[in-house]
Amino acid sequence: MTAPLTADGPVHVRYTYRLRVSSTAGAALLAEWNRCRRVWNECVARSKKAHRDREKCGPARLDRMLTESRSIMPWPAGGASVPQQQLIRDFGKSRVKALKDIKDRLPAKQRAGMPRHKKKHEADPTLNYTRRGFRLKNEHVHLAGGIVLTVVWSRKLPAAPSSVRVFRDGVGHWYASFVVPAAVQLLPSTGRALGVDWGVKETATTTSDAHDLPHAEHGKKAREKLSWYDRMMARRKPKKGQAASKGYRTAKKWRAKTYQKIARQRQDTARKWAKKVVRDRDAIAVEDFRPKFLAKSSMARKAADAAIGATKKALLEMGRTHGRDVRPVHPAHTTTDCGRCGARTKHALPLSERTYTCTACGTVSPRDKNSARVMLVRAGLAPAGVEGARPLGAPLQEAA
Repeated sequence: MTAPLTADGPVHVRYTYRLRVSSTAGAALLAEWNRCRRVWNECVARSKKAHRDREKCGPARLDRMLTESRSIMPWPAGGASVPQQQLIRDFGKSRVKALKDIKDRLPAKQRAGMPRHKKKHEADPTLNYTRRGFRLKNEHVHLAGGIVLTVVWSRKLPAAPSSVRVFRDGVGHWYASFVVPAAVQLLPSTGRALGVDWGVKETATTTSDAHDLPHAEHGKKAREKLSWYDRMMARRKPKKGQAASKGYRTAKKWRAKTYQKIARQRQDTARKWAKKVVRDRDAIAVEDFRPKFLAKSSMARKAADAAIGATKKALLEMGRTHGRDVRPVHPAHTTTDCGRCGARTKHALPLSERTYTCTACGTVSPRDKNSARVMLVRAGLAPAGVEGARPLGAPLQEAA
């Protein structure tokens, strides 16, 4: 989603399609990207110089710089101005976010880094076009600069797009991502709430057993195939300064395709689970968990395969699309608090201890289930009585 959701207004949604790019169109896209990449690198250099000289370097000044460059130098004027201007907008947003994180004194690991140079053989091409930079005609996309692309229309666009992003992934496939306004698809009210706790043994543990998301292990199932491609690449690895062989490029391509398939499987699993949750619940309390720190733990591989971040993102987007109340909950002390009486244990619970026992009220429950109930309480969605009924104005129910 690229715009906030309102109950009576449209939201902006991205629809991504595969592109059939001819050799001529591909060369034109790469040439356009090289110009945009050079503009980006020039913005980075100007920004560093302005920071060193304590001068202002906002998007307006960079826009004037681009206009002057297009009137004097031939290389920027050889391409369309729309993607170059959009690149400056993106640069300005990245720089403002990085400066805001520094001003807010966030830890270095949580800050957004300052924009860096884009290297030719490392950055994947990405071109952004606004409404005046492209048009749809005869099932084709006509970009500014005379570039015509064939779109594989897997589904129809619900409305006229306001912008499009043309990009190439690591496998070498081109895609077009259109931004279109879409009406909110409200679902029938159920009068129930759900608490979600993220984990590694199970990707999502909820207050309802029917909505738990087990670990799919898509990466583990493809590990043997990935190891095969890694050995192929290791045997064919070129020496420094030599071009890669055909066998090395083939193994690298198939390895990238396998990772792409794993990512799509994780996304599909996350979206299906998220759709089930928002269909059955009106309000959802989600642990605002950031799994980045798990990358340095002994559970790094399994945590990455669980795709907690992608699943959380899919749930938030699905909730906004269907008008559900999704409330993020701070994860501090969610494993040590009691979901029934609210008491907090006086000692840290090791990960090996999977049963939570409250010393205040004597409640004994699985650790993750207790954390899911804590999410409901902290979000203000405390469950109703055990009989499942709630009077008018009472909180939503916990489980089915």
